Amino acid sequence: MSSDEILRDIKAKRFFPVYFLHGEEPFFIDQVAEAVEAHALPEAEKGFNQTVLYGKDVDNITLLDYLRRYPMMSERQVVILREAQEMKGLTELTAYLENPMPSTVFVVCHKHKKVDSRTKFGKALQGKNIVLLESKKLYDNQIADWISAYCKTHHLQIDAAAAGLMAEYLGADLSRISNELEKLTLNLPKGTTISTGHVQEYVGISKDYNVFELQKALAQRDQAKVSRIQQYFAANIRKNPLIVTISSLYAYFSKVYMLHSLKNAPDAEVLKSLDLRSDWFLKEYRVAANNYSPSQTIAVISLLKEYDLRSKGVNNDNTSTGEEELMKELFWRILH
Repeated sequence: MSSDEILRDIKAKRFFPVYFLHGEEPFFIDQVAEAVEAHALPEAEKGFNQTVLYGKDVDNITLLDYLRRYPMMSERQVVILREAQEMKGLTELTAYLENPMPSTVFVVCHKHKKVDSRTKFGKALQGKNIVLLESKKLYDNQIADWISAYCKTHHLQIDAAAAGLMAEYLGADLSRISNELEKLTLNLPKGTTISTGHVQEYVGISKDYNVFELQKALAQRDQAKVSRIQQYFAANIRKNPLIVTISSLYAYFSKVYMLHSLKNAPDAEVLKSLDLRSDWFLKEYRVAANNYSPSQTIAVISLLKEYDLRSKGVNNDNTSTGEEELMKELFWRILH
């Protein structure tokens, strides 16, 4: 089951005896656990029938005692095990997983890694009374679409450019993204479509000095604007680390290179191949392709690889050179 399907069942009061939530992305794990907390019991019943335990503080014997209790004047009890990956005797729960208490809703939050499905414990998690969610990290190119889908499920609207800007600026931190979207919801009138202007104003992204503007300035070979952005990035290097900037530019110029090989392809095919969401983005890539020949684009990509290594201390002749100087040098070499 997907996290969305699980959440729909929980909100509809359809509960399973066990929810085993594991994987590298903590956001979806927290989302399901919080939904169970919110919907499984009325507030008046939580004092007697809801227990939250932590893996490093509990052993399997104590945990089994909680799991096998009967609820007090309620249809069910809820037991939430947080940080389950830190519990030494977790696999000792195999027998319980094979035959869980029907009146207990047991939520296991096993973060940052998945459980091996080939083990006896992993096979026990395949039971019909268990909801098993593997919470996977999203790839960078999936974040903007996830933002758009998240907005849709929360009755918000966001345009493609704004979703792309948030993805580029906030990265793959889904918890931070959801918090920023909530901030936007609180500050904007109901029914407003979130635009890049709203994102810049309320998320705190500089209107003129962000990675999107940098890409556009490099695409246009606008040396003066690139210089201004470089100075702003250097003065705010913690918010604009070189390694993140390089990663964004590498993805950008990789698509510019792909565009050269799709010169005569129809727009629909180009959009799909470059994983772009609208013609609005494609126009800028075409400007870059006009200003950087295929060989020049390859040279830029090589430069980005070189400076990625140098920013990490590899092949850097002068190890005292800071991020700010490396960034200035990189931008100058891309333009020249």
